[in-house]
Amino acid sequence: WQLMTMVSGFGPLITAGIFAATLSSALASLVSAPKVFQALCKDNIYPKMQMFAVGYGKNNEPIRGYILTFIIAIAFILIAELNVIAPIISNFFLASYALINFSCFHASLAKSPGWRPAFKYYNMWVSLFGAALCCGVMFVINWWAALVTYVIIFSLYIYVTYQKPDVNWGSSTQRALHGRAVNLCVNVTKLVKDVCACVGRQCLVLTGPPESRPALVDFVHAFTKNVGLMVCSHVCVELTANASKQHQYLLRQRRKAFYSAVCADDLRGGTLHFLQAAGLGRMKPNTLVIGFKKNWRRAESKDVDEYINIIHDAFDFQYGVLVFRLHEGLDVSHIVQIQVLPKFNEDASHKINSSCCRAVFQTNFDQKLLDASAQFNSRQGKGTIDVWWLFDDGGLTLLVPYLLTTKKTWRDCKIRVFIGGKINRIDHDKRVMATLLSKFRIDFSDIEVLGDMNTKPDKDSVKAFEEMIEPYRLHEEDLDAEEAEKLRQENPCKISDDELERFRDKTYRQIRMNELLQQHSRRANLIVMSLPVARKGAVSSTLYMAWLEVLSKNLPPTLLVRGNHQSVLTFYS
Repeated sequence: WQLMTMVSGFGPLITAGIFAATLSSALASLVSAPKVFQALCKDNIYPKMQMFAVGYGKNNEPIRGYILTFIIAIAFILIAELNVIAPIISNFFLASYALINFSCFHASLAKSPGWRPAFKYYNMWVSLFGAALCCGVMFVINWWAALVTYVIIFSLYIYVTYQKPDVNWGSSTQRALHGRAVNLCVNVTKLVKDVCACVGRQCLVLTGPPESRPALVDFVHAFTKNVGLMVCSHVCVELTANASKQHQYLLRQRRKAFYSAVCADDLRGGTLHFLQAAGLGRMKPNTLVIGFKKNWRRAESKDVDEYINIIHDAFDFQYGVLVFRLHEGLDVSHIVQIQVLPKFNEDASHKINSSCCRAVFQTNFDQKLLDASAQFNSRQGKGTIDVWWLFDDGGLTLLVPYLLTTKKTWRDCKIRVFIGGKINRIDHDKRVMATLLSKFRIDFSDIEVLGDMNTKPDKDSVKAFEEMIEPYRLHEEDLDAEEAEKLRQENPCKISDDELERFRDKTYRQIRMNELLQQHSRRANLIVMSLPVARKGAVSSTLYMAWLEVLSKNLPPTLLVRGNHQSVLTFYS
């Protein structure tokens, strides 16, 4: 000030200019700062500041903000030492200038469509240089004040990042993230062919609303988390605006998955849409995951036919297929009412996080179903994952259990492998299989070679199967050829005598496999087994459904797997 006064033509003019600039800046700060602070409080970003969001009068004036600003100004004035006040105030001003400059640079770098600077000579690199210059000057003026300023700013930033407030800013960070995601998808599309290790990790899961089948969502998420794609698909008759609700459910449950809904006349039509159009470029599903249709015996024949045709459609589009079955069932939509609760209850003894849900229990069976649906949320105890590898379908039957054991939830489980073989060469088959698994680098605890897979099942088991399919048989043996053919045309889903006889050996095999599963894997944590495939058009939907039923009934959680014959395992030669 003294130097400027000495070199000026008229010293008092410098003093007057300083007073004018000070008053204008002070008035601008006293008026504009409370307005900005009021807007910040309205966004409810930081806690216990809502009182300053209240406005008064026709212009919604932030009176409380004015009072707070006045108190802060008086507090600094009362220091009464300009050399003490100036470094602190200057650092905060420089920090705001640095943030503004960096925001301009980042918005330009992210190519945000909302950032359209009108200044003719604007340059993003000048903004970056200005931000760096402001940060440097802060330390030159007063290093400890600069450090305090940085700590405050980074604390506020970390808090906002952690809390993820429900506001729609359309920030440049979001735009940069979106652009990076698009570029990554394009780069993946440029790959010459799919990588083996990625196949089987990109799953299209028929969940309906994800909250209605939590066990299916949790189980698939266990082997796709952080390494694969999971799309929760929902086929509905009328498209409702509840997609955000389902996204929020997945976020609350910390499930890294996408939710997608489509409107269609029936389940098969909607699934066909997903099989063809789900995903983006090479970032698209290649494995269909579907829950076992537990109520198939009570359902209409067209629903059973639709379910089986979905599996055939998946094979036609070269998808792998996983059919997951829980003994208690998967669908909990009829017994659970999902409702987001307030952040806390008035009763302190019943405090609960807002991400929790309230369940309405109706029967003891419903309680068991809900408990079973939540079993994959917790860590699985020491046990086994039994892999029944009956067909070479590309290795998906081995890959899925291996991926599960790499996750914390299933880490304590050991893999046991069961294969078929001949009684006179069991030791040889076991050595060959052990060598193959070693080349695939898959850890296992035991290998069982069963030489009695193709023996005839027990008579009681066969009788139980025949009683199960009795309501679905045509019994056309007493009719003439013309009437029998007409009956088959009218009831394509029912089982004809000729069909039952032609596939008797395959039927016996499924019954026998269940007997072996009951004998060897009844206490397993999970059973992973090759899915039997019926020739489309040759085997009726009801008979195929009966095979799946008898194969997987009265067992621990069972996953039936069939790959698309594309190799998903690499091995050292």
